[in-house]
Amino acid sequence: MEWNNYLKKNEIKITKARIALLNILENITKGISAENLYEECKNQGINVNLSTIYRGLELFEEKNIINKVSLGEGHFIYSLKKNKHNHTVECDICHKEIAFPCPMQHIEELLKAQVGFTLKEHKLEMKGVCEDCKE
Repeated sequence: MEWNNYLKKNEIKITKARIALLNILENITKGISAENLYEECKNQGINVNLSTIYRGLELFEEKNIINKVSLGEGHFIYSLKKNKHNHTVECDICHKEIAFPCPMQHIEELLKAQVGFTLKEHKLEMKGVCEDCKE
C-alpha cells in the first residue's frame, strides 16, 4: 500500500518510523509484539526507539488502522486491520436486524499467537432479543 498517501489522507504526520512500522505490519502473516517490531526495524537498518514504536502503535490503534490483541499479563500483539465484514443479529420477537463488526479477527490473532492455528473461514450464529423487546 502507498502509506504516504494513506497517512496524509487520514491526517497523520508522515514519518520514516511510521512508514517502516506500517510496512512491517503489512508484510507479516500474524500479530507481532512491539518488541519484535523493534527488533525487525533494527534488522532492516531502521534506527527507531522502542518508545517511538509504542507511540506509533497507539496512534494507529486510535485511528483504527491496527488491531491490538491482549495475550494476557500485559502482553499485546498488533496487526493491520483486514477487510472488514459485518455480521447480523435478528431479534427472535420483532425480527429487527442489527449489524455489528465481526469479532473473529481478535480470536484469529489469539489462535495464531498461542497455538499457531490459522482460520480459513468461520460461521457465527447468535440468537437473542433486542433491547425494545426485552421489556
